[in-house]
Amino acid sequence: MSATERLYYTDSHLTEFEARVTSITERVSGWSAVTLDRTAFYPTGGGQPSDTGVLNGVRVVECIDMEDEGVIHVLQGRNLKVGDAVKGEVDWPRRMDHIQQHTGQHILSQAFVNLFRAETRGFRMLEQYSEIDVALDNPTEEKIERAVELANRIIWEDRSIRILNVTRDEAANLPLRKESEREGELRLIEIEGFDLTPCGGTHARASGEVGLIAVRSFERAKGMTRIEFVAGVRALADYNRVNRAARNIASMFSIGRDDAASSVARLLEENKQLVRRVRDMEEIVARVEAEEMWTEAITLKDDIKLCARVFENADAETLKRLALALIAHVKTVALLGSRSTDAARLVFARSADAPGDMNALMRAACEMIEGRGGGRADMAQGGGRKVEKLEEAIEATKASWT
Repeated sequence: MSATERLYYTDSHLTEFEARVTSITERVSGWSAVTLDRTAFYPTGGGQPSDTGVLNGVRVVECIDMEDEGVIHVLQGRNLKVGDAVKGEVDWPRRMDHIQQHTGQHILSQAFVNLFRAETRGFRMLEQYSEIDVALDNPTEEKIERAVELANRIIWEDRSIRILNVTRDEAANLPLRKESEREGELRLIEIEGFDLTPCGGTHARASGEVGLIAVRSFERAKGMTRIEFVAGVRALADYNRVNRAARNIASMFSIGRDDAASSVARLLEENKQLVRRVRDMEEIVARVEAEEMWTEAITLKDDIKLCARVFENADAETLKRLALALIAHVKTVALLGSRSTDAARLVFARSADAPGDMNALMRAACEMIEGRGGGRADMAQGGGRKVEKLEEAIEATKASWT
């Protein structure tokens, strides 16, 4: 298998070329893996996905870099043979998208170096956005905005971008943003007066081709600052999605788009207040219901009150609230359950002066409803999927008392 001449190294905008098949590997899927003597298809590498396109009309779904052995083109078919002359066509919209994201990453990464001496330690180009991991301590909105502002200024100045091929000795005397571990000749990408870095990816001819860079989000991750960004066409698509969402939210309040955030904040505060009021009401209801249950409870030996009941569609928090209201009485045991269409819930509790190990009782009850549970000796919670066994589990627990 011979090496492949990589045409994308000298012209990232080349999308049509002619070549000859040098080897073919058939795949059990009915597809084939083809190497060529020359190719404009960029293979996956350096955080950038591979190109797609066609060879003699056959779909190229992926390209794989085999280093000195060449570039493998995975085809949806088996209609080529060694020695065939082929015409390749690279999908331009995908290539242009990758050009914008990768060149945008170079510009944004250098912006963080210029402003904060924060180097980029990782780059990933994903389907809708890209990520860089930057050695930036204490990231803030202000720092991120400054870097984005600088990056976009470089883009809008439409600075020239050129490819340099140098020896390692020559590279040692150049102000590279990052070092390369590759041996032999190095391929450098130079953004006029701003950035110089080794890279094998596809890049713009001038910074203006990137169009725009926007940061979607940032967070601390693995000791780095992870920045999610979009460039070019992706930035426009992202703006359209966000703008549509903002307008939809604004229409719900019958206000302008720019007033949506304050209206949502006000609504959230009102909701918090309502939640607090509902919680207070639920506490009152629980105490009233507990009083009713306690007066109707079974009285056991030593004046122990046993309160047992199964509710419909009560959540675990409601059961717990009711149990706490019950065991506020002396010598009281509460065995409470709730069922919905797909789950059974249990809360067992006792007052401090009542006997019994609620944790042990809960584990036994959960075995009956094919679930899990546990807690302390005075209170335990659990649940399971055997809803039809819930009442039986409650009755069996009652029997251990009576």
